[in-house]
Amino acid sequence: MKTYLVTGGAGFIGTNFVYYMLKRYKDIRLINVDALTYAGNMENLTDIKDDQRHIFVQADICDSEAIEKLFEKYDIDYVVNFAAESHVDRSITNPEIFVQTNVQGTLNLLNLAKKHWMVEDDVYKEGVKFLQVSTDEVYGSLQDTGYFTETTPLCPHSPYSASKTAADCFVQAYHDTYKLPVNITRCSNNYGPYQFPEKLIPLIINNTLHHKQLPVYGDGMNIRDWLYVEDHCKAIDMVINGGRIGEVYNVGGHNERPNIFIVKTIIAYIKENVDDSVSEALIQYVEDRKGHDRRYGIDPSKIKEDLGWYPETKFEDGICLTIQWYLDHKKWMEHITSGAYMEYYQAMYEKKAEDA
Repeated sequence: MKTYLVTGGAGFIGTNFVYYMLKRYKDIRLINVDALTYAGNMENLTDIKDDQRHIFVQADICDSEAIEKLFEKYDIDYVVNFAAESHVDRSITNPEIFVQTNVQGTLNLLNLAKKHWMVEDDVYKEGVKFLQVSTDEVYGSLQDTGYFTETTPLCPHSPYSASKTAADCFVQAYHDTYKLPVNITRCSNNYGPYQFPEKLIPLIINNTLHHKQLPVYGDGMNIRDWLYVEDHCKAIDMVINGGRIGEVYNVGGHNERPNIFIVKTIIAYIKENVDDSVSEALIQYVEDRKGHDRRYGIDPSKIKEDLGWYPETKFEDGICLTIQWYLDHKKWMEHITSGAYMEYYQAMYEKKAEDA
C-alpha cells in the first residue's frame, strides 16, 4: 500500500485529486492535510467521509510539529503539495500570507521529507517523491505568439506568482543540493467542480444566476489556457509514478480563450438551459488588475513525450460539464457565499469529538 500525504486536499484541485486517486486505486492511503482557511471546505469531502483509505487532518503546513507527527505515524511514500494561497487579488492586498504559506510552508514540508526519507547523505528511501504543484504564472506573461516551456525563464508579476516561484526554486534547490527526489508540475488555469467562487468561472455562474453584475477586468481580452481539473489530476498521478526525478513538467490544455469569451459562454449556457432573461447586459468592465498578465499558453510536449499524457477533455465539453455541476450543486455554492460552509465543518469536528 502506497501512502500519500496530500496537502490542501480540501481545496479545489486537491479535492479533485483525492477523488481521482481513490477512484483509480484501491490499495492506497491518502493523508489529507488542510488548514481549513477560507478556501478549504470540508463539505467537499462528504462523499468519502466513511472511506477508510482517506484520513483527514486539520493542520497548517507551516506547523512543523503537526506535520512531523504525520511522518512519524504513517509510512509516507509521496508528498503532493497543493496547499497554497492562490487568489491573485488577495495577494495584492496581503502578500505576507502568501509568503508564509506558499514559501515557508513548502520549505517546512521539504525539510520534513528530507529528514524522514534520508537514509544517508544524498541517499533516500526507495520509491519516495516530493511533488510540488505549481502554476504557469511563474513564467510571467506571453505576447500574442509562443508558449511557455519548462526552460522559459521565471518572471512572476504578482505577489502570488512570486511566492510560487520562490517555492519552486526551493524545491529545485533541495534536489540539486540534497538530491531529494522531487518533481514540479506547472499547470494552466484549472476549471471544474469544487472551485471556490471567487475565481472567474464559478463567480460568473453564481452572479449570472442571481442577475448580479459580471465584473470583467480591463477589456476582457486577457487570455488563459484552460485545463479541465480531472485531466490535471491524471497528469499529477502520471508524474508521481513515472516522472523523471528532478524534472519539471508543464501541464496545459491547449484551450486558450479570452476571459470575455468565458463570460459570454456561461451567459449563453444559462440563458438557454436555465433562465432566458439573463443577457450580456450584466457584463461590467472594471479597472484592470494591477500587474495583470496578458496571455498564458503552455507547451505540454514534454509530459506527452515522456509520459504519454494529453488533455482528454475538450473545452467545449469541459465548460458544459463544469457549468452543469454548479447548477446541480446550488446548495454547495449557497453554503460558501453565505459562509455556512465554515459552520458545517465546525459541526463535523464537534460530532467527531462527541463520537470519540
